[in-house]
Amino acid sequence: DEFLSSPPRKTVRFGGTLTEILLKYDKGETTDFELLKHQLSDPDIKDAQIINWLHEFRASVAYLTKELEQLVSILLKLPWLRRSREVVEEYLGFLGNLVSAQTVHLRPCLRMIVSQFVPPRITIREDDVDISDSDDDDENLSENFNTCHRALQTVARYVPSTPQFLMPILVENFPFINKSERTLECYVHNLLRVTVYLPTLRLQILELIIEKLLKLDVSTPQQDIEDAEEAAKNSDSEEKSTEEGLFDMEEDEVRKRNKVVSSCTERMAHPLAERLDILMTILFSYIKDVCHVDGKLDISNTKDLYRDLVSVFDKLILPTHASCHVQYFMFYICSFKLGLAEAFLDHLWKKLQDPNNPSVIRQTAGSYIGSFLARAKFIPVVTVKACLDLLVNWLHKYIDNQDRGANAYCDVALHAPFYSTCQAAFYTLIFRHKQLLDGNLRKGLAYLQSLNFERIVMCQLNPLKICIPSVVNLFAAITRKYQLVFCYTIIERNNRQFIPVVRSGTGGDLVQTCTNPLDSFFPFDPYLLKRSKKTVEPFYQFWEELSAEDLENLKKPIKRGTSEDEDDDFLKGETPQNDGAVGIAPNSYESNTQSPVSSIGSPPDCYVLYPQ
Repeated sequence: DEFLSSPPRKTVRFGGTLTEILLKYDKGETTDFELLKHQLSDPDIKDAQIINWLHEFRASVAYLTKELEQLVSILLKLPWLRRSREVVEEYLGFLGNLVSAQTVHLRPCLRMIVSQFVPPRITIREDDVDISDSDDDDENLSENFNTCHRALQTVARYVPSTPQFLMPILVENFPFINKSERTLECYVHNLLRVTVYLPTLRLQILELIIEKLLKLDVSTPQQDIEDAEEAAKNSDSEEKSTEEGLFDMEEDEVRKRNKVVSSCTERMAHPLAERLDILMTILFSYIKDVCHVDGKLDISNTKDLYRDLVSVFDKLILPTHASCHVQYFMFYICSFKLGLAEAFLDHLWKKLQDPNNPSVIRQTAGSYIGSFLARAKFIPVVTVKACLDLLVNWLHKYIDNQDRGANAYCDVALHAPFYSTCQAAFYTLIFRHKQLLDGNLRKGLAYLQSLNFERIVMCQLNPLKICIPSVVNLFAAITRKYQLVFCYTIIERNNRQFIPVVRSGTGGDLVQTCTNPLDSFFPFDPYLLKRSKKTVEPFYQFWEELSAEDLENLKKPIKRGTSEDEDDDFLKGETPQNDGAVGIAPNSYESNTQSPVSSIGSPPDCYVLYPQ
């Protein structure tokens, strides 16, 4: 009764039916066809008109051959997303019919859907000049994205080869890194959603996203981020001290709006770091959601994702020097289960010891092993011991082989993987020596003595000359305290052999000494991005600054007969967590102990007076 009593739909139509118009066009009569295109392109087109046209087009998809791609292009530009539910459903039906009958239009359909993965832009023009280009704060944005994914799933259901045509489109539509944070956030989020229903694309999509994150990461060195934060902090303190009446009202309003969007304490001062922070937060959330089902770790899902992430790590992260944050996706997934952390260490170990790998890859693998063992709280002492055994045994075998050869001398170019492995072992000992000795001092000391660090330090390859001075100094202090090896004679000899490099410039002569011949870095140095670091921090071991008392203790060697129950302030005492540098009376080694920028957040330079 309701249907019979309701008035018919009012639609304005010119010309005959769609089939008649297309047949006429085929015969060369273009008037009605041009009129059809004009009606479909009308910005004021009504919902009822769109539904009527789509209904006719669904019945006539056989006529929409390649020759009519211009008409199909107009249909794909119809404003269907922000229309009534009836329009959306009709349009999804039309897309399914179109791609199943005319696969020639598959790429344009995919481009149209992917173009909706970012918020629409509002451009305000004044005297033919763009004065605003901002994201549209559409309340229905989330619903629109859901509809886009329905459309993509519809197309994929009708055309099984969709993934291979979709991937190049996803690559070419990725927004530039200088686009707004909201645009990048939405696009990356939608890409990750695609992996849920097109799992064959997951590895390629993760590669694409991490490649873009890596570009952001290397464009924002840690020093730049810290400088920007310091400048913002100083600027805020100046603003607070300014009289209230001097504030510009418009600026005040802008500031208030910014606080609504994101708290000042949450935002990164560096614009690229802000983008990276948002995107890393999304990536961490994705990893967590994939690996957990109903709040519980799903082993099968986690292993599959781990394999994909390791593949991306090998391809993109390992060959990239001094990235600061992106590599933490491996740190995070490994925190879910000890087996994953051990698998990652084993993977890095194989890279390090394989002589067929390029030297620079072996070096970097060594840096990752040392930094991961030092910083990952979730790695127990038993695993640290197992890894130290592997590293140190390999070093001893390397020394055995070199002793019989003609290359048994200090040379970074010849022995870079050896020096990188030495530094990994030293770095691990610096961070973990308290845990290695905890509980049973006698057994702990016996274990450390069994590693025979003395032979490594005293060998002809002279690792103390090549490793970063801050690591060497702390390693020397700790090993002297526990009478494992006495490094200071070698350090002094190396110091005398350092040849300063004199560089002339407009500002006069500059004397430099190379303090990082390996060009090494610590991949898991402190994480600086404010939002995403909340995900990492619970599993992260911060460097504990040495107090003056600890430094004094480092100068007092432990006697061989020390009782295992005897208290030791350096072993038992907890010190405040702080990354600040600490220094005492400098000595002749001072000029060579400045850590390079690439080791920010690592053990600071610590000058322990050499015993007389």
